[in-house]
Amino acid sequence: EVYRTAEEKYDAIVEDIRDCIKRGQPALVGTTSIEKSEMLSEKLKKLKVPHNVLNARYHEQEAEIVAQAGVPGTVTIATNMAGRGTDIQLGGNFDMRVAKETADMEDGPEKESRIKAIAEEIAEKKKQVIAAGGLYIIGTERHESRRIDNQLRGRAGRQGDPGRSKFYLSLQDDLMRIFGSERMDGMLRKLGLEEGEAIVHPWINKALEKAQQKVEARNFDIRKNLLKFDDVMNDQRKVIFEQRVELMEGEDVGGTVEDMRHHMIEDMVARHIPEKAYAEQWDTQGLMEECHETLNLDLPIGEWAAEEGIAEEEIRERIMRAADEAIALKAARYTPEVMREVEKAVLLQTLDHLWREHLLTLEHLRQVIGLRGYGQRDPLNEYKTESFELFENLLSQLREMVTGQMAHVELAENEPAPELDEVDFSALEASHIDPLTGEDDMDDVVDADFGGRNIPIRNRAAASNLDPNNPETWGKVPRNAKCPCGSGKKYKHCHGRLV
Repeated sequence: EVYRTAEEKYDAIVEDIRDCIKRGQPALVGTTSIEKSEMLSEKLKKLKVPHNVLNARYHEQEAEIVAQAGVPGTVTIATNMAGRGTDIQLGGNFDMRVAKETADMEDGPEKESRIKAIAEEIAEKKKQVIAAGGLYIIGTERHESRRIDNQLRGRAGRQGDPGRSKFYLSLQDDLMRIFGSERMDGMLRKLGLEEGEAIVHPWINKALEKAQQKVEARNFDIRKNLLKFDDVMNDQRKVIFEQRVELMEGEDVGGTVEDMRHHMIEDMVARHIPEKAYAEQWDTQGLMEECHETLNLDLPIGEWAAEEGIAEEEIRERIMRAADEAIALKAARYTPEVMREVEKAVLLQTLDHLWREHLLTLEHLRQVIGLRGYGQRDPLNEYKTESFELFENLLSQLREMVTGQMAHVELAENEPAPELDEVDFSALEASHIDPLTGEDDMDDVVDADFGGRNIPIRNRAAASNLDPNNPETWGKVPRNAKCPCGSGKKYKHCHGRLV
């Protein structure tokens, strides 16, 4: 049913809900948003119509609301997301009621009789609901997608139970407003449509379906376009990750690093010595400075350029030879195995760092590339072109940074830790006075180096004069120390008892 205004539509929905309560038919009212579900709830509260709201805000109560949504005369207002994945059982949910009502009861005849009574009550209510027509689905407006409408309709008639559904619309709904409802509103006023009167005509349903198809097609195009942008980034991701896996699995990445170094030198020479340029046009000073900064080499490029008949190929080869010799010297100094490990670590760390920065740059580019459409240029083609240029720049930076780091790397050898002088603790004494006995507990710290007997630290000096058979030579013995007589008992349980 289609109404002219949203107010008329909601009034018709409220009347339909009241009729359901009178007939004892459970109703599920579907809304497109939480705001609209709460607005409808306020209307029902003003008219004192009992109902429950299911909008994913109160998670604790939702399971119970869904469980009891099939009880006769129950009204449940829900969004299309709330309560999904749960079938509404006519008459109520047996398991939920049993768990709630018998939680405090002990196993026995009383509990069994209560469970039986619940089962009979639910069966009776189910018959009453089926007689009233099953679960009644009320849609407050059409969604942008027909699939969501069908999901709402599908809440009724589950597991062979009866049910029905009905949608209420107005010309002020979002979907109708987008697709020319103003013209229709003016036409209906001229035809004399009264307030509160519904429009029921196949043309309206066809118009709605066409509107939904347009929205679905537009959303599909948006997703398709996003996928094309994602494919550009995904192609680059595949290249980088394949290269990274090869580097991780390879034992020796020296060849890769050498190729990067040679490629970087070629680019560097091409920047400062243009092809088919005269020797006077060569930027030898700039090339010499870049060799020092990047390759850590001081080369007499100015003197080379002054030689008669020299070409850029020969200068490039001399720089490559000098760079290779410098790396070979490092490998000889630190051993080739160590250099292979360093090359692998530098290559992987640099690649990861540049790839993270590249992803961030692509994300920023994607956010603003749509503005190229105002210049009559296709944003997708512009994005593909610029992202490819950025990717080439990433590879160039990788070659330059890896070559520069390997040219400047210096490994520091770990110096052995200095040996600590042995400290003589023999003169130190620890003490702790027991507040109950007034004696020093630390006198129990003993040494077993004198004939297998435990001698207090402070009495070590007199240990050589100790006679196990003569208590007079024992001196002051701590109560918890072993008795000097050699019995193995504590002094307080042996000779100390007599003191």
